[in-house]
Amino acid sequence: MSIRALVVDDEPLGIQGVCSLLADEPDVDVVGECRNGGEAVKAIKALRPDLVFLDIQMPVMDGFEVLEELGEDEMPLVVFVTAFDQYSLQAFSVHALDYLLKPIERERLQEALKHIRKILTGRGQPEMIRKMMSLLEDVETHRRKLDRFVVRDQGRIFFVKAEQVDAIEATGVYIHLYRGKDSFMLREPLSSLEQRLDSRKFIRVHRSWILNVDRIQEIQPRPGGIYLVRLEGDRVVPVSRGYRMKIEALLDPE
Repeated sequence: MSIRALVVDDEPLGIQGVCSLLADEPDVDVVGECRNGGEAVKAIKALRPDLVFLDIQMPVMDGFEVLEELGEDEMPLVVFVTAFDQYSLQAFSVHALDYLLKPIERERLQEALKHIRKILTGRGQPEMIRKMMSLLEDVETHRRKLDRFVVRDQGRIFFVKAEQVDAIEATGVYIHLYRGKDSFMLREPLSSLEQRLDSRKFIRVHRSWILNVDRIQEIQPRPGGIYLVRLEGDRVVPVSRGYRMKIEALLDPE
């Protein structure tokens, strides 16, 4: 029996890593690769894969939102792929669903495939789909998006709404929130903050920058396949090569 697999990850190296490992599995046939949630929804509906290796943390539409868009009737079996995220790992464990932690180890992937083979050759698929639907309900209930920042400045404490922030820059152990001409400084790692922001509204475009999608005024291609992004207020932010796929997903969300 051949397992028809789809690989979804917004990072090209993520797709390459999974496909490289799957190349050594003779009964797994990779039928497609997707680099954003919109592509994934369309590919799943068109290709009807048996199995999807689904990255959770993607801009615009994350992995959970991909499954929500599909619904129970069109949902394939899924092995979730994620960077360390304590809530997600706990959720997968509670619902007895398989996941791969980046960077993916060969032994761990083989273990996940062994589980998938048992489900496909038996009668476990309806139960697995039920568990995934239960996971989505859990995620929706507990998903917490940061909607405002608490700023402490010269003895004052005030709030800055996330939707009003144009961009966030990391400088050492601090981050700077830019709201128009205003700048506010917080002490928090950018990677930690990224996990608490709404991925449909905020995207990482550089090791030091997160942007508010709604504040983007212009995307300027530059030689060498890189971009500059101009925000409201004329702030210009670079997009590094490792993150350019996120900007290209905005240019072609379909």
